[in-house]
Amino acid sequence: MSFTKKVPMRQCVGCGEMKPKKELIRVLKTAENEIIIDKTGKKNGRGAYICSSRECLEKSIKNHGLERSFKMKIDDYVYDLLRGSI
Repeated sequence: MSFTKKVPMRQCVGCGEMKPKKELIRVLKTAENEIIIDKTGKKNGRGAYICSSRECLEKSIKNHGLERSFKMKIDDYVYDLLRGSI
């Protein structure tokens, strides 16, 4: 009997599709209410995931996906950081 490792799936806040966690960019809200991009995927805090495509980023800005996930207003510089990392 062979056991296959379960692939963790996360939902993109832009397009709403479920994708493997490794394919997505993790955006993190720290305890100090700071929004950062978590490249390791292991930092403490509330995470939201977004596809690494400009299209999904623009969709998430339009539908306020990150703002809904974190229940707070997201500054434009965070979106600029994300645009730079895609």
